[in-house]
Amino acid sequence: MTQPRDNPLPSAGHPAPTRRGVHSRLMQLRAVHDNGFRPERTLRLKVEFVRQLHRRRTQLTVLVLLALPVIIALAFQISSSTSSAGAPSQGGSGRAGGSGLVTLATTGATNFALFTEFASDGFLLVVIVALFCGDTVASEASWASLRYLLAIPVPRSRLLRQKLIVALSLSFGANLLLPAWSYVVGGVFFGWAPGQSPLGGTFSTGAALQRLLIVVCYASVQSLLVAALAFLLSVLTDAPLGAVGGATMLVVVSNILDSITALDPYRQFLPTHFQYSWLDALGQSIVWDDMLRGTGLVLVYSAVFFAIAWWQFQEKDILS
Repeated sequence: MTQPRDNPLPSAGHPAPTRRGVHSRLMQLRAVHDNGFRPERTLRLKVEFVRQLHRRRTQLTVLVLLALPVIIALAFQISSSTSSAGAPSQGGSGRAGGSGLVTLATTGATNFALFTEFASDGFLLVVIVALFCGDTVASEASWASLRYLLAIPVPRSRLLRQKLIVALSLSFGANLLLPAWSYVVGGVFFGWAPGQSPLGGTFSTGAALQRLLIVVCYASVQSLLVAALAFLLSVLTDAPLGAVGGATMLVVVSNILDSITALDPYRQFLPTHFQYSWLDALGQSIVWDDMLRGTGLVLVYSAVFFAIAWWQFQEKDILS
């Protein structure tokens, strides 16, 4: 008569696969005999990247990012051909330097890329980052596959880490793709003239690219706040649209409160108060003060949101 095998999975009296503790027990069993459990082999980055890149929402997002600069360039072309002044009209931006970016958008590739970044930073890129980071854990829960991932088993910390790495990579990729492609489109439509500052003066090609790189890097760091908030909501809910919409709504509310000058000096602690501080990089000399404050504020908020997300996911029972 054959002896029954030791069951490495939890049985009666042991934690369920959806509860914290099953992975620790598997590691303890491994000390007695090799049960074949290797945490580092579960949910590899390559597999997760392929899954996310093949999703329809990722492909549609890339299509939007590629189409938007072309649409803006065509709109400027039509506007310049029908306007008696031969230049795009100046719209209110609500931010210092914004109207200057609109006026200079058609002067060359660098200015067109800066305008596209300015026009997209407040909402479009917020939605895209929230989509990538808010659809991570919540989508698995909505598909009822989250508990199966944990029962494979994938350790909880590893599951969050792998999904967050992929989500942040896609988010930062979107933040880099839009200005880079806008620079190419702007050069094709409006030429490769030296960049002009909305605050006065011109830049050489090398200096203009350096300023554009600073703008992109700062905007990418600021998007970390949206990523952390959306990731936290993704852990708390099993509705992906709720996580994406919740993160977007909170950013919009923060921007509305930031526009109320009567809230001084307290509004400087709002997470989006320094969102457009990259405009300080467009002067003849770069002013780093507000960009450093904005970076520090975002890192603090993001660290808190990520820590809460990890703590909540480690403690709760995954039933959906």
